[in-house]
Amino acid sequence: MRPIDAIGRGDEQRPATSIFEAALWRYSIKVTCCCNKSVTFEPLGLWWRFRRKGWSDDFRDGVRHIYCQDCTEGLGRKIRPLRMETTSEPPRITYPLPDEREWRRAVHQHRG
Repeated sequence: MRPIDAIGRGDEQRPATSIFEAALWRYSIKVTCCCNKSVTFEPLGLWWRFRRKGWSDDFRDGVRHIYCQDCTEGLGRKIRPLRMETTSEPPRITYPLPDEREWRRAVHQHRG
């Protein structure tokens, strides 16, 4: 299932500030750690995971819920990423997607 385009061509120049906007505009989400390792997430599944857990999907807040696995294993504590941003790279990590009814409901709430 691909997200429906709710924004339109002219607004795609605006940078996404949340996981939801990245999913609307069909961008993957790249998370980069201070060790310079990065991973790319599929945005719709990541948004659905954040929504089910009741977390804010804003990029600034989203980094609080993700950590670098390599740094955690090496240092023994969770290291949060430096940044979360959109990218056109293909995603490497996917989470279960919401059903189409849930996605459409969220899009309509965003529009209204």
